[in-house]
Amino acid sequence: MSDDEFMMEDAVDDEEYDFDYDDDEDEEVMDGAGDVENQYYKAKSLNEDDPEGSLKAFRTIVDDQPEKGEWGFKALKQMTKMNYLHLHRPEKAIETYKELLGYTKTSVTRNYAEKSINNILDYVGGEGKHAALSPKVPLNTLEEFYEATRVACEEAKNERLSTKSNLKLAKLWLDRKEYERLTPILKSLHDTCAPTNGSSSSDDQSKGSLLLELYAIEIQMYSDLKENRKLKEIYNAAMQVKNAIPHPRVMGAIKECGGKMWMMEKAWAKASTDLFESFRQYDESGSVQRIQVLKYLVLTYMLMGSEINPFDSQETKPYKNDPQIIAMTSLVSAYQRRDVKEAEKILKANRATITGDPFINYFVDDLLRSLRTQYIIDIIKPYTRMELDSLAKTLNIPRSDVEELVVSLILDSKIKGKIDQVNGLLILDRFNTSSRERYIALHNMSSQLEFLTNKIEAEKLTREGGRAGGWGGGLTAFG
Repeated sequence: MSDDEFMMEDAVDDEEYDFDYDDDEDEEVMDGAGDVENQYYKAKSLNEDDPEGSLKAFRTIVDDQPEKGEWGFKALKQMTKMNYLHLHRPEKAIETYKELLGYTKTSVTRNYAEKSINNILDYVGGEGKHAALSPKVPLNTLEEFYEATRVACEEAKNERLSTKSNLKLAKLWLDRKEYERLTPILKSLHDTCAPTNGSSSSDDQSKGSLLLELYAIEIQMYSDLKENRKLKEIYNAAMQVKNAIPHPRVMGAIKECGGKMWMMEKAWAKASTDLFESFRQYDESGSVQRIQVLKYLVLTYMLMGSEINPFDSQETKPYKNDPQIIAMTSLVSAYQRRDVKEAEKILKANRATITGDPFINYFVDDLLRSLRTQYIIDIIKPYTRMELDSLAKTLNIPRSDVEELVVSLILDSKIKGKIDQVNGLLILDRFNTSSRERYIALHNMSSQLEFLTNKIEAEKLTREGGRAGGWGGGLTAFG
């Protein structure tokens, strides 16, 4: 890290930490503080050219202070950072970190201490702005940092920092798929979220937000473990939390797992709703996961047979030509053209950005099946019959697979027809059976009505003819 970067960090530190001196403070104290400050910045100036000398200078600051104070805290903070990030000595870093924690009770303000500790835990876990410098360390070393934090929080009765550090540890174990280590942390966090004074956790805004963070971690764990029953249980519980202001990334994770859950159940409409909301939340938070979720959303639109182009919306349009998305854009175009061969070609050529994701790969067969059925529906429209072998050749699949697709379309009433297996034909009922039956019934009814009408007319004429003859026979002829 350059001197300029160190100086910038100090400027931030000074803004976050208030130096509170009384107006009538002795000049000796002020002069002493000034001397320590000079020592501190001199020690920092040695960090690149003479890191060992820098560490010794920081140690002198700590040892020379008669009482624990802010400059000792800042010196230990820099020693921890140098040992861990630059010299890759995690065992030394944990020593200075434990020493630093002893300053948090009375020597610095609680807010400044919490921010400093959170920053340290970030880079220890390989996160934050220093993530690239963070070395790979054994899991036991990571646990030692968090255990030291837990003990310090208990001694200081700092429940807020304890909860934050537990959340960080839970996310760390989740990212590393250390589910056995994660489970007891989740239990501890649930205890923290337990309702008090007869109110539910979801009614308390601070606990509601914490509860959603906890659910986001749990739902990702159960999604990874493919425990769909537990996943759905957590998803439904998360949807019941109303009084909370969660970070968009938290809701992005919950909605992503919910969308994937609905996809596994083939509830495409629900999946598309959740995945779009997940994409929107991730996009708002600036998370790179938005790209992966957008792929899931595009896949869902195709699986549900939607004619809507998912890239037509205001939110998704800017990503249409993203290098990670361009293959999906091409796949949508091929799907809408019902170009099965082009779709297969795109899937084979883009393993890294499409089928390399195990979740997407799971649905590739469903996607091709959907595309082939749509192709069959479109291609047979002008015909009354079609050879099954011709369809099989066009789709590049065995005739038995074509028969299966056609049968499913007939059973789903998407096409009207039957299969002539002897001649290998799909016979299409262009005047479908129900319409023809109605036509025949109407024709028969019309014929019956015509017959009855003629019969009535004939009987009427017969009666009228009889009456006319009798009257004429009874008259006396004039003559």
